Amino acid sequence: MLFASTELAARIERAEARLMADVAGAAARRRPQGGCFATPLAGGFATFAAPGSPINKVAGVGFAGPLDAAELDAVERAYAVRGVPVQFELACLADPQVGALLTRRGYALVNFENLLGRRLPVERRTAVFGIAVTESPAAERAAWLDLVATGFASPDTQGVPSHESFPREELERVMDDMAEAEGFVRLLARHAGEPAGGAAMRLFEGVAQLCGAATLPAHRRRGVQGALLDARLEIAGRGGCDVAVVTTQPGSKSQENVQRRGFELLYTRAILLRER
Repeated sequence: MLFASTELAARIERAEARLMADVAGAAARRRPQGGCFATPLAGGFATFAAPGSPINKVAGVGFAGPLDAAELDAVERAYAVRGVPVQFELACLADPQVGALLTRRGYALVNFENLLGRRLPVERRTAVFGIAVTESPAAERAAWLDLVATGFASPDTQGVPSHESFPREELERVMDDMAEAEGFVRLLARHAGEPAGGAAMRLFEGVAQLCGAATLPAHRRRGVQGALLDARLEIAGRGGCDVAVVTTQPGSKSQENVQRRGFELLYTRAILLRER
């Protein structure tokens, strides 16, 4: 059993916050006039890349000291100037005083997300007939982005629905910025020789973050998702990681799939929102 201690949660949340900060940094380098920022906040980061971006949020807070009200004031003003709400993703293992402070300031609970994990390394699984998974080189970056965005356009509808959705062009931009982060790995799956699915992963301080995977509708239910997952776990184990984690909507097909492959529910994050 992989026990969800506060120490483990702190490692995972630090990796999540640093990934968001790295993506915001890449966005700032590519679009210097876009108002991007990555502001340290109570051990985590508040990040912004563009209106409507999935990385406009506060992550990793609650594991490194109290949340200072004056620092939170500044972060809230930064989001307000850019015309977007403030969204906290707060782990249930974080300091409870953070949630109490946010509630007093008018933040509303809008959703939950589950964080699942499993120990690494893992035994290599038998290859699925007809499916080949390889790391996607820089020359295939545009094709990989197109495939992943197309797969995400047909989202998982099982379980608790997400409170947000994003346009295709914003998803492509974020994934492209994310690919600039150190330790980021892209993978491409081919079924019968044709591109069928894509996935991504970030390796950071022993934590392998499975950042998302998508399969084209014509190639679903043939084992593509499982092959992509197995390949990432093998790469992460070789890369020295001792834990792999994935974030899912509660009760979703994605959660069901990873639990079938040995992932355990570690903890839940509350999504708290304050409208601009």
